[in-house]
Amino acid sequence: MRRINKNSYIIIDGYNIINAWEQLKELSKDDLEGARERLIHYIIEYAQYTGKKAIVVFDAYNVKNSKEKIEERKYITIVYTKEHQTADSYIEKYISSLSKYDNIEVATSDYAEQQIILGKGATRISARELKLYIDSTMVKIKEEQQKHKQKIQRNFLEERLDKEILSKLENIRRNR
Repeated sequence: MRRINKNSYIIIDGYNIINAWEQLKELSKDDLEGARERLIHYIIEYAQYTGKKAIVVFDAYNVKNSKEKIEERKYITIVYTKEHQTADSYIEKYISSLSKYDNIEVATSDYAEQQIILGKGATRISARELKLYIDSTMVKIKEEQQKHKQKIQRNFLEERLDKEILSKLENIRRNR
């Protein structure tokens, strides 16, 4: 029997998530670009840790004369849709281009989009669930960094010897 290689994807409706997460929503009021970059940072960390291929889609539905723009970054693809194209329609089209054997998750809190996603065989993740996954991943990353940091800390012999032996060794060293 032939083994089927599954790819894992997480596709994120960018503005939907920004507007659903209080911290990003507040930031976006004064700095939309900053909110986008913060979300992208979170998704990069998540994708790197989980090994999933991440695609973040920002729509330019009401932006005059905008052309589709695809930006590749480490562990992530960022898509800015063309004028008159919603993130939802881009995501639907993108899902249709993937293999039925792929593991596809779509993060959105848009109910209509969720129904279409499920109909195409993908799994939906609400904005709240995505936040929980990312928070959990950030905690795991910090724990692993701490373990790694502890491993590389120097291990001095003098820290493991009792004072009497240390004193004798120091006397031998000085008498040379």
